[in-house]
Amino acid sequence: MTTAFEKAAAFTALHTPAAPLALANAWDVASARIVEAAGAPAVATTSAGVAWSLGSPDGDALARDRALDLIARVASAVSVPVTADIEGGFAADAAGVGETVAGVLAAGAVGVNIEDGTRAPAEHAERLAAARAAADAAGVPLYVNARVDTYLFGLGEASTRLDETLARASAYLAAGASGVFVPGVTDPAVIAELAKGIDAPLNVLVGPGAPSVAELGALGAARVSLGSWVAEAAYAVVRRATEELLSGGTYGPLAGALPYGEVNALLKG
Repeated sequence: MTTAFEKAAAFTALHTPAAPLALANAWDVASARIVEAAGAPAVATTSAGVAWSLGSPDGDALARDRALDLIARVASAVSVPVTADIEGGFAADAAGVGETVAGVLAAGAVGVNIEDGTRAPAEHAERLAAARAAADAAGVPLYVNARVDTYLFGLGEASTRLDETLARASAYLAAGASGVFVPGVTDPAVIAELAKGIDAPLNVLVGPGAPSVAELGALGAARVSLGSWVAEAAYAVVRRATEELLSGGTYGPLAGALPYGEVNALLKG
């Protein structure tokens, strides 16, 4: 794959319930190279991990230029397609989201996640349309993953949440989204209903206790993401190692660490 068009097309083709795209989200160049070296067909960034690594909280607080710089570093460090979590678009309005997406494409990524959060669905649809327009202008079939936060944030009444999620998904697809991401759901019955009701690849967020990738594929999910879990686990090692070092003077949490030479070699050349 030598062009953005080819990488974007290849990335889109990876979304299938028959063999769901399993993404262990990275947050810097080293983690991205490790993910690629482990055999992943694509690299996805985690907005939370990226923000934390750059000294910012997650949640539309990171400056756009810093996010784009990190995306460019990751995209240039791996050969597989890269999709970037750009939170709400790092912009105050739809036009700004279009500018962000143009920057993402210039940085070398071929996919984005854009979340609705607590925004009105109509406003988010406008932001997605701006993202699609920017990609069309660049001649790249960017994979726009529209995140629906109804379940993650517990928006609306529980009894109508599924219908609301499906309605938002339909509106977002009409605005130009390629797929739909519904974090906060691990119940097999709900996932099956989402997959049945969404006419596009369904992405779900997983972690401890969630069904396996194969089980999620059988339910209709086409993409499975670890999100910020990997970064959180890595930071947990930092805390455990520090606490044990200071309290007992021992080093148990360091067992199983990647060898220095192996990590260093991934960043050469």
